[in-house]
Amino acid sequence: MASLKPLSDRIIIKPLTSEEKTSGGIVLPDSAKEKPQQGKVLAVGPGKLLDSGKLAPMDVAVDDTVYYGKYSGTEVKVGGEEVVVLRQDDVLGIVEN
Repeated sequence: MASLKPLSDRIIIKPLTSEEKTSGGIVLPDSAKEKPQQGKVLAVGPGKLLDSGKLAPMDVAVDDTVYYGKYSGTEVKVGGEEVVVLRQDDVLGIVEN
């Protein structure tokens, strides 16, 4: 994959794919699938610059699995791979194992 470095409080996420079949075994076409709301963090920016000139630390880290808003972020294709670039504020929570 080509390199993409997020700036400020932005995060790059690889969306996790949704189920291809329903519980009853029906295969869903792409148009019927919901947008994924869960993904793995690939890269994290340095943090948001505060008015005081300091950087606010990021709450998420690379390799975290997170939930994010359904229509949050911007979908980008990098090196043939679909990723989502969004702000840390769009992350709803981190999945803990």
